[in-house]
Amino acid sequence: MSDLDDLSSVSGDELSEDQIRGILAQIDLDITNLLRDGKLSALKYSVGSREGRTTDRAANLRALLEARQHYQQLLNSLPSWTVSRGETEDDS
Repeated sequence: MSDLDDLSSVSGDELSEDQIRGILAQIDLDITNLLRDGKLSALKYSVGSREGRTTDRAANLRALLEARQHYQQLLNSLPSWTVSRGETEDDS
């Protein structure tokens, strides 16, 4: 698939609360794997260079944390409902 020149052909719906929570869970998993130095974490976050596969774990962690902060703010900005019920004579 080739790169896009602009966003005019891209459309979609806003993310649902469940989708945002799923993204946050995936980011949390990626952060945990990166910190735990799992056998796949270096490959997942590495880039090719003349010296072979290299990785900047600090930069990757910073990017994941920034992404997590963005999606957490998005989740926090969703409208929320607080439902309360007052007492009636029947409840007494």
